[in-house]
Amino acid sequence: MDTDNTLKTPVLVLGATSLIGDHLLALLKAEDLNPTALSRRPPTQDICWIGGDLKDADLDERLPVAATVFSLSPIWLLPSALPALKARGMERLIAFSSTSRFTKTDSPDAGERAVAQQLAQAETAVQTWCAEHGVAWTILRPTLIYDEGHDENVSRIARLVKRFGVMPLSGNGEGLRQPVHAADLAAGALAAAHAPTARDRAYDLVGGETVTYRVMVDRVFEGLDKHPRSLPMPVWLFGLIMRLAKPFYPGATTAMGARMGQDLTFDSSDAMRDFGWSPRKFHPKF
Repeated sequence: MDTDNTLKTPVLVLGATSLIGDHLLALLKAEDLNPTALSRRPPTQDICWIGGDLKDADLDERLPVAATVFSLSPIWLLPSALPALKARGMERLIAFSSTSRFTKTDSPDAGERAVAQQLAQAETAVQTWCAEHGVAWTILRPTLIYDEGHDENVSRIARLVKRFGVMPLSGNGEGLRQPVHAADLAAGALAAAHAPTARDRAYDLVGGETVTYRVMVDRVFEGLDKHPRSLPMPVWLFGLIMRLAKPFYPGATTAMGARMGQDLTFDSSDAMRDFGWSPRKFHPKF
C-alpha cells in the first residue's frame, strides 16, 4: 500500500444524490478527478452517471473500474457490494455511517434501536472484510447533518417554523447538539481519502460548535430572518402532541422529544489531527 497523499483514480461515488453527494462531486471535479456516480437518479453535476442501486442483482456487471470508492449510501447496503467493488479494482474505501449507532442504541423507539444495530453491524462487516482483502478503509460518522432546504433535520425545523411561526420544545431543550454541514462532510471525506493517517480508522465528525437544542432552534429562526419563538412544554405534553401528529408527520416520534434533553456530543480531535477536520459554526441561512 502506498504512503503518499495522492488519491488513486478512477474514483467512484456511491449514493451520489445524497445530501453530501453534490458537494463531494463538485470537489472531485475541482481536483480534475472526473468521478463516476452510482445512484438511482442522476446527480445535478455534469459527470458520468450509472443509474442503479447497491441492491441491484447485476451490480457486479455494471460497476466501473474504480480504485477509490466513496460510499454515501446507507452503510448497511455496503457489505454485500464489497466483493464486486474489489473485483473492479477498489483499493481505498471511504464510507459514511452515523453517530446514531451510539445515540439510538437505547432509544424507546424499536425502529431507532434497529437502525443503531444495523449501523454497528455494517461497520464491523466493512472493517473485517476490508482487512481480510487488502482494502484501506475509513469510516466517517457525522452527527446531525444539515444542508439548508434539503435535509430532514434542521430543514424540517425550518419548515415547521415557516408554517406555524413557533417551535415546540420538550422541556427546555437543554440537550447539546453539534450540527455539521453536508459541504463540510464532503470536504472531510476528500481530505481523509488523501491522508495516509486516516486509513483503517473510524472517526466521529461533529460541527464547528456545540449548542443546546434550544439554541439550535433559535439559530434556525435567525436563518429565516425571524425572531426566535420557542415554546417549552412538559415532556408528557410534547409526547402527546407527537402521537397526535404522527398521521400527518410520519417521522414524528415520542423519542424525538426525549432526545431534546439529552447531550448527543462527540469528539473530532482525532479527525482534526489526522486530516485537518475544520467545520463551520452553526449559522444556517435559508
